[in-house]
Amino acid sequence: MKPKFYVVWNGHSRGIFENWNDCKKQVEGFSGAQYKAFTTKAAAEEAFKNIPYSYIEPKAEKKSKKKGTSVNFDDQYESIPAFDSLSVDASCSGNPGKMEYRCVHVWNKKVWFHQHFPFGTNNIGEFLAIVHALAELKKQNLNIPIYTDSLIAIGWIKKKKCATKLLETEKTKHLFNVISRAENWLHTNNHKYEVLKWETDIWGEIPADFGRKT
Repeated sequence: MKPKFYVVWNGHSRGIFENWNDCKKQVEGFSGAQYKAFTTKAAAEEAFKNIPYSYIEPKAEKKSKKKGTSVNFDDQYESIPAFDSLSVDASCSGNPGKMEYRCVHVWNKKVWFHQHFPFGTNNIGEFLAIVHALAELKKQNLNIPIYTDSLIAIGWIKKKKCATKLLETEKTKHLFNVISRAENWLHTNNHKYEVLKWETDIWGEIPADFGRKT
């Protein structure tokens, strides 16, 4: 029997596994798990560097909410994300609680920045991550898309306002200073960068995801 190497893009743990039992532990019971077997380690390593949609075909049709009808994925979404692009995500312990956000390049998985705050919310983190990414693109004179899986954050970016319900207190004073600077940046910079929705159901977890979902 030829050896197989299993790439797990989305699972309890991501990586390359050299037997099915180890791979199964990572994907069993994990919603949206994405994995595939390869016959050589080199092929598996190359695949792991890329996005799973390049190797896993999405189902041709998906049932819509209307009974008896179906829709094609391509009718609703962009077929693939841009390789040369950034992705951002936030994580919050408690929500509100300890907050962090980061930015990762979609293709090479390089982390552009990773920020921590002692107190905040997930939506605030998503908003600040986008603004931070916008500022980095302008600083580096780059024009590539930014992906987020948060429609709320996209709405706040369009309005140039962080519409959080979190109260400003002594505990959140520093965070609100950062929010104020972010809003001011949006108002004073005429950016033309694309901020796009990451389609998790089709492409898997956003590359910037912290991998803490259960």
